[in-house]
Amino acid sequence: MNASILNTEIQDFISENLNTDITSLLLKGNSFKDVDTKEIIEQIEAKRRCESKLPTWFHSKNIYFPNKINIEQTSSEATAKYKSELISGDSITDLTGGFGVDCYYFSKKFKKVIHCEINENLSKMVSHNYQQLSVNNVETFPIDGIEFLKSSNNKFDWIYIDPSRRHDSKGKVFFLKDCLPNVPEHIDLLFQTSDNILIKTSPLLDLSVGINELKHVKIIYIIAVNNDVKEVLWVLEKGFGNDVSVETVNIKNNSEEHFKFILNKNQNEVQYSEPLSYLYEPNAAILKSGGFNEVSSQLNINKLHQHSHLYTSNTLIDFPGRAFKIENIINYNKKNFKKLGLDKANITTRNFPETVQQIRKKLNIKDGGDTYIFFTTDLNNKKITIICKKT
Repeated sequence: MNASILNTEIQDFISENLNTDITSLLLKGNSFKDVDTKEIIEQIEAKRRCESKLPTWFHSKNIYFPNKINIEQTSSEATAKYKSELISGDSITDLTGGFGVDCYYFSKKFKKVIHCEINENLSKMVSHNYQQLSVNNVETFPIDGIEFLKSSNNKFDWIYIDPSRRHDSKGKVFFLKDCLPNVPEHIDLLFQTSDNILIKTSPLLDLSVGINELKHVKIIYIIAVNNDVKEVLWVLEKGFGNDVSVETVNIKNNSEEHFKFILNKNQNEVQYSEPLSYLYEPNAAILKSGGFNEVSSQLNINKLHQHSHLYTSNTLIDFPGRAFKIENIINYNKKNFKKLGLDKANITTRNFPETVQQIRKKLNIKDGGDTYIFFTTDLNNKKITIICKKT
């Protein structure tokens, strides 16, 4: 951490050049003493990425930013705020603190927060930034979180951990044992120091794989922001052995969509039907959860096909996802489609043998407009085309 970057004239230069072409800045160089041009550009690139993801940091003065990779890997403020509202207590330890966004929001719910970060330079940045953000109840330690627990005699209300995937596991099936730290290996140590553990994982982790690797899983939260799944949270409670609850949320600009169910519960028989008056597509968090039959039984709507994951009803309902008014339904073939006279539409495929790109090329349809077309399979295994307008 180069403290000279915090000098007023350099901070002003960074703010004034957030939209400047990086190549031109590299060629031009700078006249500042004690600060290399590449260091300044690293600050500019990292701060750029924070404008929408971390607005509190972006709009605060004298913030020291890590490299852009750290910014890409950190929680967004939207997800950090949401997860902080799920838990509370007197003390929490974040074993993989990173840029400190999660701890910032934990500090609003807990009396004492401990931030462990093995990268000493990053730990110093976080400590400095907390001073700028007037955070006084977070203690930062430049140490490996697991080693911190081994050397601590204290118990904490919660332990939070965000394991990172090892580089050598790329392209392979995603297991928690392939991450750093290896949570399954240290699970007994974690439960020795806290009865409650919150684990953040990538959406790539299959829910059944996570459950098999962990102990005492109580709740799985699937968090999407504007229909893009950002993270999966695992709540572990010491001694818990009942059914696992799955709770999904899609955080939108001015609202939230919630849906929850008990995993592997004996589900009611799902009703199937041809497309009726309205068509529904679940949000990304529900699609990740796999609770497709629960959507049908809880909301009392019909499914088009076992594997299509599209739903229909005659009466419009408040649905956690996208809802459409069906205007036409045709069997899928080029001749039938040409009769519609459509050359522009938004296309989605569900349980269909062709990709969106293949369909656009085959039917010569441009992207856009206010017409939505779903290419899918119905309960009779026929390939159909559903033409809709958004409700």
